[in-house]
Amino acid sequence: MLSYQESLNYLYGLQKHGIKFGLNSTGNMLSRVGNPHEQLRCIHIAGTNGKGSTAAMLSSILREHGFRVGLYTSPHLVRFTERFRINDAEAPVQRILDVFGRIQKVLNGREPPTFFEMVTAMGFLYFAEEQVDWAVIEVGMGGRLDATNVISPRVSIVTNIAMDHQEYLGNTLSAIAREKAGIIKPGVPVVTGAGQPSVTGILKATCFRHKAPLYSLKTDFRVRRNPNGSFQYRGLRLQLPSLRLNLKGMHQVNNAAVALGALEVLEMQKRLSLNPQAIQAGLSAVLWPARLEILQENPLIVLDGAHNPQGAESLREALKKSFSYNKLHLVLGIMEDKDIRGIFRRLLPMAESVIFTQPRYVRAAKAEMLKRLARPYIQKQYVIPDAASAIEQAKLQAEAGDLICITGSLYFAGEVKELFGERALDSAQADLTG
Repeated sequence: MLSYQESLNYLYGLQKHGIKFGLNSTGNMLSRVGNPHEQLRCIHIAGTNGKGSTAAMLSSILREHGFRVGLYTSPHLVRFTERFRINDAEAPVQRILDVFGRIQKVLNGREPPTFFEMVTAMGFLYFAEEQVDWAVIEVGMGGRLDATNVISPRVSIVTNIAMDHQEYLGNTLSAIAREKAGIIKPGVPVVTGAGQPSVTGILKATCFRHKAPLYSLKTDFRVRRNPNGSFQYRGLRLQLPSLRLNLKGMHQVNNAAVALGALEVLEMQKRLSLNPQAIQAGLSAVLWPARLEILQENPLIVLDGAHNPQGAESLREALKKSFSYNKLHLVLGIMEDKDIRGIFRRLLPMAESVIFTQPRYVRAAKAEMLKRLARPYIQKQYVIPDAASAIEQAKLQAEAGDLICITGSLYFAGEVKELFGERALDSAQADLTG
């Protein structure tokens, strides 16, 4: 039997197969271990941004209603086990080894899976064996041909749609919308936070074709900020005048609305009965790291995984409206395949200074290249490729009352969390590394 570290090395070795769209490989793997995904009651979530936050909110609220909830998300920030949670507890390493071994035994050498296909199959097998009441499943990329799309959910969610992963999903908003609309199944209700006419047109047409009811933010359910920082939700049936959310930013309030809309749809299907106190408890307890996460108070350091222009816009608005500070100092590490100028246009003009650094990841953009691209947007810019040194320099530059924001990539965010003390392995995991 492989040790935990050897198992991870095997999985990461599958990345050589790249990203392979299609459902056959995942379906074949799952059929050889008894189709565990068919035993699950699933909520399926696609979208450009906000998938993970919305999934975390759903998991937290369902847990507060007394359900046993599986949560499957990607990528992980620090620990591989973050991808599989039950009632917010990461999967024990031994259980990861169990499901890994079960699936590795049935692999077809002529049909090697990708990393994401095998990890997705592991997640479904783990949740089925643990007999979760609900499985909240986040799409990896796109939707139509994503490995998670083998499930038949009770409700499908499309959080929002923007330009990202164009090399895989298409170069227009409409093309990307068609890929994400691919999670829509016959008769399965859809809840969305998307608002662009070109996107909603595709969602409406797809839902009409599949006879799937569609419920939209600002049309079928709404949220509004209250002066005291809480927000009100006016839903399909629910009227909740004062809710508080343990995540900052108006974009997270919109994500909460989408989550609540999906839960109302499940209630209409008589699959659960919503309790306002449990809803509030779930929203107050939800944790989702690297989304406007405060790492340190003095100086104030905020970590956010914004990695595309829409994410950068949400971050910009949140920095303006949810924080109070004198000057903003940015530490940026970005992947080279992202819309770097789109991120810069939204964030750099509001900053006093920026330090460009280079995450330890093969797709990371060179810090010197970032500096060249940034010239039109900001004067005070520095290059410090080592992330730890870049953060220390930002601390030296920050004066009393300033804010340091570290952002640009979820991969970078994971590296930063390790620098701030998050452990990649706990002692129990270390014992299984062989």
